[in-house]
Amino acid sequence: MHNSLWFNNLNKPFLQPPEWIFSPVWIILYGTLLIALILYSVTITTKSKKSGYVIFLVHMVFNLLWSPVFFILHKIDIAFFIILIMDITAFVFVKKFFAISKAAGFILIPYLAWILFATYLNLQFLRLN
Repeated sequence: MHNSLWFNNLNKPFLQPPEWIFSPVWIILYGTLLIALILYSVTITTKSKKSGYVIFLVHMVFNLLWSPVFFILHKIDIAFFIILIMDITAFVFVKKFFAISKAAGFILIPYLAWILFATYLNLQFLRLN
């Protein structure tokens, strides 16, 4: 995921997983995001789906911003602010997806759990460094 002297020299949180775990977890989670988005999209409903798409897109923009802010810019504090926005937007889009497709909502639970765990890690990096 990253091979940075800066990162290697940081004090690590107690629950920091080994580096090799991040790539497979993110591949699986991005897959679940895609499946949930497809399920949300194909579910026939009279409810509007627009706000679900918008909040999902906003979430993904912040998701894509987090890594470069943390690993390239080395801004742990700004990365923490970004991940807090990710938490909020994830809760909102998961709720909206659940309202349209229970299957899409359930598929997103591991993603939501991982984002919350990542928030804990980011907070600990901020606290320890």
